[in-house]
Amino acid sequence: MANSAAVLEDDSLLSRLDRHLLKLETFFALLSGLAVFSLMFLAAYSVGGRKFFASPLSGYVDYIETLMPLIAVMGIAFVQRDGSHIRMDMVIGQLKGRALWGAELLSVVLILLLMIALTMGSWAHFERSFDCARPLCSRDSSIDIGIPIWPSKLIVPVAFFVMCLRLAIQVIGYGRAFFLNLPAPVAVPLVQTIEEQARAEVDHLGGTPNG
Repeated sequence: MANSAAVLEDDSLLSRLDRHLLKLETFFALLSGLAVFSLMFLAAYSVGGRKFFASPLSGYVDYIETLMPLIAVMGIAFVQRDGSHIRMDMVIGQLKGRALWGAELLSVVLILLLMIALTMGSWAHFERSFDCARPLCSRDSSIDIGIPIWPSKLIVPVAFFVMCLRLAIQVIGYGRAFFLNLPAPVAVPLVQTIEEQARAEVDHLGGTPNG
């Protein structure tokens, strides 16, 4: 599916930083997708083992809990980059020029402040779980088969830190657009009209629009 927003690129430093960070975000999103894919196999293995051998996968719930941070947070920066998160496009889409960039800038700054707080809090949560003086460097583990919890807890601040980097780039992008009154800034998602979305969908599918 085509996105409801587009991200412009050029040869500026900001755009280059945007593209470099996109590579990391894409890798994280791939890990998240693989985690979802692996759960399908775990579920099939567990259900098949229970039905045909009366022996479901041991620690199935533990594996789900371990993989859940990968599924839940590893892709957030990737979708933030192209505006795929839930957005008030019906309202924002009616704004133009500095009013639009100012509204976008305010929202991104507020999100960045929240994400910085969440990153610090989740890192402290990881530190409470990590202790190399203990077996497997873990102060806590899953209930059934004793999987160390700290790797899953580490995923969260790492993903949130990448999100903070993405938001910092967007703050600069929207800030430049607001103060310089740029018509089409780079490195930020630009809301598309219905016609632009349809054209992007056709281009994504490799066709040519009629007319």
